[in-house]
Amino acid sequence: MNRRDFINKVGVGAGIAASLGSSRISTVLGANEKLRIGVIGCGGMSNAHMDALLEMKDSDNCEIVAVCDIYQKRLDAAAAKTGGEPHKNYKDVLARKDVDYVLIATPEHWHHRMCLDALDAGKHVYVEKPMTHTIEQSKEVVKKVKETGLKLQVGVQGMSDESYEVARDYIKKDALGKVVQAQIDYSRNYVGDFWAYDIDLDAKPGVNLDWDAWLGPAPKRPWDPRRFFQWRRYWDYSGGVATDLFIHRVTRILKAADLKFPDYTVGSGGTYNFPNSVAEIPETFNIMADYPGGPTVVLIASMANDTPIRHVIRGHKATLEFTREGFEISPQRATSADVINPATGAAGGEIIKYKKKGAEDVTLHHRNLQQAIRSGEELRCDASLGYYGVVVTMMGVDSFRDRAYLKWNKDTESVERA
Repeated sequence: MNRRDFINKVGVGAGIAASLGSSRISTVLGANEKLRIGVIGCGGMSNAHMDALLEMKDSDNCEIVAVCDIYQKRLDAAAAKTGGEPHKNYKDVLARKDVDYVLIATPEHWHHRMCLDALDAGKHVYVEKPMTHTIEQSKEVVKKVKETGLKLQVGVQGMSDESYEVARDYIKKDALGKVVQAQIDYSRNYVGDFWAYDIDLDAKPGVNLDWDAWLGPAPKRPWDPRRFFQWRRYWDYSGGVATDLFIHRVTRILKAADLKFPDYTVGSGGTYNFPNSVAEIPETFNIMADYPGGPTVVLIASMANDTPIRHVIRGHKATLEFTREGFEISPQRATSADVINPATGAAGGEIIKYKKKGAEDVTLHHRNLQQAIRSGEELRCDASLGYYGVVVTMMGVDSFRDRAYLKWNKDTESVERA
């Protein structure tokens, strides 16, 4: 697999304000100015970002000038790959006056603190999904973004596929009629166990790895290489399937159907195929979320079966189905005469097809952030959209863990038992 295929696969497929106040930069740079990037966290997904940014160096006038990781082996590899100056403490990256924006590609439990510190230091941010590990943390990040006026892009790179925005326009123009339900999945089929990534025996806490720094705001625990290399399987650092996979899918629905906060949410599932797994998170997981006046959004996933379901938004007049090429709108038979093609203004029962121009790609997502910094271009996945995604996915997680039906208090923007 070549570098581009790898990027597409993983892209489609860790009290600072006063001391760093002098490093603040303008929120908008000149169109021809070079953007200098600091990379925080140099693990698997980060390497896909670094590869993309290296390819963009000349075409997009950007450069990685600093890299940071608490594991020396990863740090050395990132410095050799990018030429960026290595740092063990992320605050040293934030203190650099030559850093315009930072890529935060750490486990989820560090996203909140690093985002706030970066914004306080005057840095724009690209933070991997989910934006934060909890709902309350997301509220704080949204508030900080508004206070600073800086740009923050959440790494749901599927939002650089414009077909979801186009679908939203069709829905707003009544191409589907009343939207009542949406469904989408993200399933895989692992053998032996799921997300059981290889453990690097070179990692030695106290020698070449700072375990306490990696834990950071998470509960203090003795060294466990599985928690370090397989962190997605533990609640301390991840929301599991919900925040690693569903966040990609549900954000598409949120954008297309123009949704914000659900009224009610329930999560269900379990570990049925891998009963001996040490993973705390469930292998099979589902969320149902009712939004005000509709629709109900259904999210389905299993790590033990990869048969997909149709990715659709259902309306009274028509159904919109997302495909690899874009989307199709198929009229409902009973109400086909009422379907309007917003592109032509014509009524009738014809199938409407849209072929996308963008893609689910980290290169496009970084380019969008860079254009937002340089010229104020609208972000594809800003802090508000990141917040809406964290709310529905973490309500699903909390519902599952508490075995409770949860509701959203729109006045306090908080979660309660229904």
